[in-house]
Amino acid sequence: MTETLLDNVSLNFDAQAQWVLNVSLSLVMFGIALEISVQDFKVLFQTPKAIFTGLLSQFVLLPLVTFLLILCIEPVASIALGMIMVAACPGGNVSNFISHIAGGNTALSVSLTAAATLLAVVMTPLNLQFWGGLYGPTQNILKEVALSPWQMVGLVSLLLGLPLVLGIWLNHIKPVLAKKMGKVLKTVSLIFFILLVFLALYNNRAVFYDYIMYVFWIVALHNVLAFLTGFSFAKLMGLSEKNVRSITIETGIQNSGLGLLLIFSFFDGLGGMALLAAFWGIWHLVSGLLLAAFWGYKPIKTEKLT
Repeated sequence: MTETLLDNVSLNFDAQAQWVLNVSLSLVMFGIALEISVQDFKVLFQTPKAIFTGLLSQFVLLPLVTFLLILCIEPVASIALGMIMVAACPGGNVSNFISHIAGGNTALSVSLTAAATLLAVVMTPLNLQFWGGLYGPTQNILKEVALSPWQMVGLVSLLLGLPLVLGIWLNHIKPVLAKKMGKVLKTVSLIFFILLVFLALYNNRAVFYDYIMYVFWIVALHNVLAFLTGFSFAKLMGLSEKNVRSITIETGIQNSGLGLLLIFSFFDGLGGMALLAAFWGIWHLVSGLLLAAFWGYKPIKTEKLT
């Protein structure tokens, strides 16, 4: 089966380009954080049920559902580990925007992004190690790279934690400046980051063309299950429709850019992992905007947020 070759393919992405990708992701997070105030964290205490539901959906249920999907479809090892990597990441950079146009609870979405990003410093490496270690083929890859979770904790802290804390701090002491900077920086850095991801794919287009159809259906199915996981669990918890929409989006829009960076940093651009993470980063924008457009035409009646 030609797909098994993916386990032996490495995508080319030189150290300088990887360093630029690291900086651009940090700038994206800093731009997002500039629009997060200390007051936003009050939502954590005002709606603890919704916050708990969102974080549990992202860091416990999604990795579990991903693992069950892997057992069902048995993809090649590098693809399976890429799926686990994406599921282990926090919500994506555009989830707040998509939640807003979907008619969700934007304040909840912002609070979840902030809380999940901070938790990801520990949860992303631990989830990757735990779920990857439970499946034989991915366990072998983890052993081969001798992955240290604490090395990954350090990198995630620099990429996500530090920019988030600095952005919130600047917003607290200079709110007017932070607001002006945030509008420009978040947009410019996000566009730049997306361009770098496309550049990575373009430089490895031969591999991408060879395996795109194999990766496409896996990403699409995985993404649909991610949305369904967030939606079903939020409904089960009896949350309001606005909160259900936000948690659905936070669970289905993953920070695959972070996953891609970790793959290049710790797995030498392992083909299946990198292709899956890169394609997820493109696909979840399409699926998220389609879902937001659908919900946008279904306004929610005034309701009490729970």
